[in-house]
Amino acid sequence: MEQVQIAQAKAQLSALLERVEAGEEIVIARRGKPIARLIREPRSTLTAAQALAEVWALGGLDIEPASELSPEALQVDLD
Repeated sequence: MEQVQIAQAKAQLSALLERVEAGEEIVIARRGKPIARLIREPRSTLTAAQALAEVWALGGLDIEPASELSPEALQVDLD
């Protein structure tokens, strides 16, 4: 884990963020004292099927069945 001063962090923010995306942890310090930590945002490992299952467990979706939609509502203008 590297510690950088605020001025360095401001000057090199893009490079620091690339390193954080690669998995590094960066501490930002003021006058040598840590004040903040840059860490990678956790990625969701939820698949589309899992997300749908969670929505279904909460009562499903409130949408109209396709049979109740008019044919005009289903047309797509490709021009």
